[in-house]
Amino acid sequence: MPNKILFAWIGRTDLKASQGALESGLGPIGQAARARRFTHVVLISNYNKEEENRFVTWLKGITSAEIFKYHMELSSPTDFKEIYEAAIKVISDSEKKIGAKELHKTYHLSPGTPAMAAVWIILSKTTHPAELIESSQERGVKTISLPFEISADYVPDILRPADEDLLSLTQGLPPESPEFGIIVHRCKQMKRLIAQSRRFAVYDVPVLIQGESGTGKELFARAIHTSSARKNNVFIAVNCGSIPPELVESEFFGHKKGSFTSAITDRDGYFATADGGTLFLDEIGELPLAAQVKLLRAIQEGKIIRIGESNARNVNVRIIAATNRNLIEDVAVGRFREDLLHRIAVGVLNLPPLRERHGDLNLIIDHVLENINKIFNNKSGWQHKKLSAGARNLMHQHTWPGNIRELYNTLARAAILVPGLTIDTDDIRETLFPISKSPGKETNILNRNLGNGFSLPEVISDVAKHYLEKALEEAKGNKTKIASLLGLSNYQTVANWLKKYGLE
Repeated sequence: MPNKILFAWIGRTDLKASQGALESGLGPIGQAARARRFTHVVLISNYNKEEENRFVTWLKGITSAEIFKYHMELSSPTDFKEIYEAAIKVISDSEKKIGAKELHKTYHLSPGTPAMAAVWIILSKTTHPAELIESSQERGVKTISLPFEISADYVPDILRPADEDLLSLTQGLPPESPEFGIIVHRCKQMKRLIAQSRRFAVYDVPVLIQGESGTGKELFARAIHTSSARKNNVFIAVNCGSIPPELVESEFFGHKKGSFTSAITDRDGYFATADGGTLFLDEIGELPLAAQVKLLRAIQEGKIIRIGESNARNVNVRIIAATNRNLIEDVAVGRFREDLLHRIAVGVLNLPPLRERHGDLNLIIDHVLENINKIFNNKSGWQHKKLSAGARNLMHQHTWPGNIRELYNTLARAAILVPGLTIDTDDIRETLFPISKSPGKETNILNRNLGNGFSLPEVISDVAKHYLEKALEEAKGNKTKIASLLGLSNYQTVANWLKKYGLE
């Protein structure tokens, strides 16, 4: 059964009910908590904390649901910006705390101010779908049905004051490169990353770009190169994960004809080819340790020796590296050299996943759909596609584990398959990939290949999480029962394991 969560702002009528000052009734929250079976009640309040705590104690006498309370200071109970920010924070935090896969959310419109109710409505119809209810002494508790969609474009744009640090980052820099101009963004986090990237470009230092697959690491690398003094020289992109271990030295540093069996001609490696320009080492975390040693030496000394030769040649190469791994963790378990990490990470950029780029998703959706329409415009029978409000809202609810690459493929599939003009909600739902764990992660746990990124701590973590999640589901969160299922000593031990693996 799904966890049923009631979200509500505490209102003055609710406080009166808990203090016995209400002539009749339980107040909106008490009435809903008694009338419906919720597993959790999440309360938000900007009243006096002592009053809030008394209300929570009173409410526990009405419902067996687990109660979470969040005190949020508001400059005004009608400030949409503050209410919106508070609601988003509470929903996200509560979902993490509860941690269940199936969550049925309900927003209570009756308690609180009209502005608070309006925010619940906007969230329920856009980025955080939920059931809406209202309650009254005369009519009881009832579900509200709103027969319309609200486009996700309507979600309030949370305006912030100018960032002085951001302004100082951009002072004294040359005009922005056109390459940075094609990075579609509006959020403050991306603006700061672009400002930092432009400074790194000017100072010609090695840069490490970290981020999930599809977040635009190569796009940033090319923009840094184009904004640097090396812009008129070559940009060489290398996928380190695709090079066989036995060919790494030849690929990077080159070889002389006849130096090994398949060396039928002289060959310059990536370093020599990129001399004077930029060498982009994508997925650098996939390099085996032996190759990391040789790469470090070449970067430190600025010299390379081709296989089959004894004389070193000087190279002037700027290194920009990228990875979707956590190299700090890889260093800790001995999978990546610490000295190489410090050599390549003078400048560090941490690209956020799409789900954390608040305010950017609509821009990116429109940009991608426009490009798809241009690409297929000359195809016979093509009709210019547009996105319905419901389809856009569904895209806002997806977490995009493949980030912009996944978003592009999803829209392209939907646009090709839809014969008409409008891509609707069902069209997007059918083309989205389901979010699931990698196949075979549990079943193949004892048969993974050693080396090439194998990590014993990761394997142990996978096993622990798998069985903890399974026990959580079977025991419906009861820690004593979980302890019995997993052979752990007591519920406190279970709590420690859940905390260790982020499953609290």
